[in-house]
Amino acid sequence: MINDNGTLTENTSIIDSNNRGFNYGDMVFETMRCSIGKPLFWEDHYFRLMASMRILRMEIPMNFTMEFLEAQLVATLQANNLENQTARVKLAVFRNTGGLYTPKDNGVGFVIQASPLDEPFYLFRDEAYEVELFKDYYLAPGLLSTLKTNNRALNVVGSVFAKENNFHNCLLLNTNKNVVEALNGNVFLVNGNTIKTPPLADGCLKGIMRKQVMDLITSSKDYELEEASISPFELQKADELFITNVIGGIQPVSQYRKKVFAHKVAKDLFQKLNVKIRLTS
Repeated sequence: MINDNGTLTENTSIIDSNNRGFNYGDMVFETMRCSIGKPLFWEDHYFRLMASMRILRMEIPMNFTMEFLEAQLVATLQANNLENQTARVKLAVFRNTGGLYTPKDNGVGFVIQASPLDEPFYLFRDEAYEVELFKDYYLAPGLLSTLKTNNRALNVVGSVFAKENNFHNCLLLNTNKNVVEALNGNVFLVNGNTIKTPPLADGCLKGIMRKQVMDLITSSKDYELEEASISPFELQKADELFITNVIGGIQPVSQYRKKVFAHKVAKDLFQKLNVKIRLTS
């Protein structure tokens, strides 16, 4: 079942050929992990969605309150019999049909999809996980690159490259040749007790799990957070490297080229993350 502007329907072909998200990428979305009928970090997702819509000059409907959209998410979970398990939910907001590059109006519609996840909790995966730089194309540093839109050609081509070359993931560079993020998440680099992650100005996604991990680091006496550009040359000098996203949590990287990484800090932060989730659920 899909939630089409508040109407639950079994029709999975609700997007017509004139949809602006389909034609021009005129769409923002939030992918959430839901546990027993409740979206994790919902407040952060909601405010990121509202900020993204403002940046793209979409008109925010008066009924797009946090309570209204959460109720729509829950209704979609219930319609798919997923209210008592862990699920992946995607909330997509697109501008109304009409116009070419210039829209006829700035009103919006939304679609919500839900699917089950195998693991009920975040799992710490310390098996082999090798990454490589993807250097065929580059991200542009700037505000638009930080948004969750469906302009994801770079991520798709990079994912094909990773699959063809037997890598688990790839790291993306911006036009300044700095490491920005992974194909499906934010990047953190560990040296001693300093944990470094690229700033939003470099073009990395304003990730929800990125925010949770940064909060954990700044609230801990054991670590120091540094938001600064990461050169590719720093990767092989790092003690650890890990990737974050809201579906998988924290994924430690085991190898980049000839460098093999530890995962002690990643595991510690993973444990702190699960404690935080239990305390706020």
